[in-house]
Amino acid sequence: MELKFGDIQETALIPLAIKASETSRPNARIKDEKAKEIIETLGVDVSKFDPFMSHEGVVARTIMYKNELNALIAQYPDAVCINLGCGFDDKFSQVDNGKITWFDVDLPDQIEVRRKVYQDRERCTMLAGSALDGEWTKQLPKNDMNIVVMEGVLEYFSKEQVKTCLKMLCDSFSHGYLLAELHSPFLEKHGKHHDAVKNTNATFGWGTNSGKEYLELESRLTFVKETSYNEEMKKYSLRGKLFAIIGKNINNRLAVFKW
Repeated sequence: MELKFGDIQETALIPLAIKASETSRPNARIKDEKAKEIIETLGVDVSKFDPFMSHEGVVARTIMYKNELNALIAQYPDAVCINLGCGFDDKFSQVDNGKITWFDVDLPDQIEVRRKVYQDRERCTMLAGSALDGEWTKQLPKNDMNIVVMEGVLEYFSKEQVKTCLKMLCDSFSHGYLLAELHSPFLEKHGKHHDAVKNTNATFGWGTNSGKEYLELESRLTFVKETSYNEEMKKYSLRGKLFAIIGKNINNRLAVFKW
């Protein structure tokens, strides 16, 4: 593996570091051997990207996305699935049912680095493309159902960029589901204090109080549901339970839309 520390965008290091450290724990709630392998190969101290609350949040969202994807794939076993803004995430191996067709999509420089640690697999292909431009979607097979995952992506977009992205998805796919990570206006304003993101150059974009605010940007979307990460985090620790009370509307959410 030829990966170097400078190859990885700092925001991608956060989930990588957390998944790697959780995988190493005796009673790991999630397992990601590839994340562990990448972090070990980098050979650098990434502890600043793995504070307690962010750790619990990444574990929670990993479990929640997996559960939501499994439920949708059970309904649509032949779906085309797209992990848009995939970074180093490998959801395919968590949810593969032997039938889905999967595409890991990210900007060209990120895909170039991803190819250093992943290879295309049967029914799982890496593709360079932007969440703001649908040109790459022309390479995908036409399908009755498309499931798009955007984890840790839209939270860095402006409202106008979110609108562009939603229009692109609805224009490109006749029917689909979007699983999106949303954050609050509080985080938009106070993101520089986020326990892990403050160690990067990233800034949070448009925050919402409800996923229903997305419907104002794209009329073809239907809001299905959203669930705060607190619902999963409060299962594991006292701090998680307390944060679910104190930070009731602050934590990120997994929102589901369809069109």
